[in-house]
Amino acid sequence: MTPAARIARRPVLAALGLAAAGLVPRARAAAAQRPAAKGELVAWPEVALLDGRRVGADHWAGRVGVVVFWSTTCPFCRRHNQHVEKLQRAVRAAGAPLAVLGVARERDAALVRRYAQSQGYSFDITLDTAPMAAALAPRNLIPQTAVIGRDGRLVQLLPGEMFEEDVMELLDLAR
Repeated sequence: MTPAARIARRPVLAALGLAAAGLVPRARAAAAQRPAAKGELVAWPEVALLDGRRVGADHWAGRVGVVVFWSTTCPFCRRHNQHVEKLQRAVRAAGAPLAVLGVARERDAALVRRYAQSQGYSFDITLDTAPMAAALAPRNLIPQTAVIGRDGRLVQLLPGEMFEEDVMELLDLAR
């Protein structure tokens, strides 16, 4: 194993080594690229939404975040996102401090727009998968739901399809 490979496998030692070498900004950048672990602060990237808006860390400040990674070709995602849409509507009705973001694992924006419209999705959607995955999702798994507390820390990363009751319980975190 090369020395660089050994350092890459030891983030703490790598950060210390880089700090000693005067390369602290690189160490911080490497740490920022690692997905948040449970209880850690999320390094929110700025992403473009399908409607053209851009959202970053300010969008999530003081709100519970629910981020769902999904695909238009996944039948489990389709059922899961029906529950997520119900959550989005309940959030709007209650005025709860909770934000929902769908992260579509597609590249064709027109396809995702048509699909979202046909499914009646009203939650925000981004195609900026790479920066969101770097912040939250260490595994390329769909559906996958990340729950972030009002304090900006990762509460849970939930792999797979969730029952409607479980998705709707996320609203309780915002109350």
